[in-house]
Amino acid sequence: METPLSFRIFATDGRARTGVLETAHGSVPFPAFMPVGTRAAVKAVDPEEVRGSGASMVLGNTYHLMLRPGEEVIRRAGGLARFMGWHGPTLTDSGGFQAFSLGERVKISDQGVVFASHLDGTRIQLTPERAAEVQGAIGADIAMALDECAPGDADRDAVARAMVRTTAWAERQLAVARPAGQALFGIVQGGIHEDLRRAHIEELAGLPFDGLAVGGLSVGEPVPEMYRVLHAVAHLLPVKRPRYLMGVGTPADILEAVECGVDLFDCVLPTRNARNGQAFVRGGRINIKQARHSEDPLPLDPQCSCPCCSRFERRYLRHLFLAGEMLVSRLLTLHNLHHFGTLMAGIREAIAAGRLAGFKRDWLSPREDP
Repeated sequence: METPLSFRIFATDGRARTGVLETAHGSVPFPAFMPVGTRAAVKAVDPEEVRGSGASMVLGNTYHLMLRPGEEVIRRAGGLARFMGWHGPTLTDSGGFQAFSLGERVKISDQGVVFASHLDGTRIQLTPERAAEVQGAIGADIAMALDECAPGDADRDAVARAMVRTTAWAERQLAVARPAGQALFGIVQGGIHEDLRRAHIEELAGLPFDGLAVGGLSVGEPVPEMYRVLHAVAHLLPVKRPRYLMGVGTPADILEAVECGVDLFDCVLPTRNARNGQAFVRGGRINIKQARHSEDPLPLDPQCSCPCCSRFERRYLRHLFLAGEMLVSRLLTLHNLHHFGTLMAGIREAIAAGRLAGFKRDWLSPREDP
């Protein structure tokens, strides 16, 4: 079957790549960060503000959207992008991560995953075929194959079993017809075991996926272990297909993974941390709750041009947070998304110029406020 994606690499710097991914609903310059819109909304901001941050694709979640509002509501609305007022590409996770994260509410078998709904306890079955059906109705540009994600502390046998099951599920989902223009990505498992990762990459690379993702990282393993695995195996993913690292991460994580050859990222950190009063800045983070900001007239990041930094001071943002004003969540979210968008634009420019290593050092270097 002809791929619904066009994937072009314009330049490389070591293993890092930059180029463009063309989807049915628009272009995605990569490396790219996808803000997470689990329930068809990026928390606290509207789609045009997300676009203004530099993002070109957003992520929705199959499990959550099939429960509320239901995939048929989204289908009748014209698909996820139109439903949420987002003029651009979308990607949907398969629900496999919820099989990991919802713990006692989940039972996994070779057939699929059975959830006790977190909303009302209703029994919900998600199989590879059902994941394909729901994501087809949602109409995402990129659908993810259902996978089993083993915890970071799982033993080797458990990781190997999850990997085998993920391959079997992948083959079943590939057999289901998809809407025209929808791509399907497989998910590589294998935990922190390099040999298992290599074996799974070889298996999935032989299947007709439009791209491959690395799953099962940032699930409890130490960060140095995650980096070790990425350096060992990320470049083994097919060169001519997009490479996606799921659920990762911080700017430092993204820069490390880009050096390994990863193209696409998503993570809840920009929005979740904002709601907890934390802002990403070059060289680190700021906790706006701290007393040292009580009379601080600086913006969050004097180098940032986002709507928050252009207008508001730290002392005011701290006041908003302590007063429980919802405005602070919006402002910090706008800032964090802009920070990640600026990071990705800088990464693309640095790769094209052959100076990624220097850009990484500069971005992560601790800074003192002027």
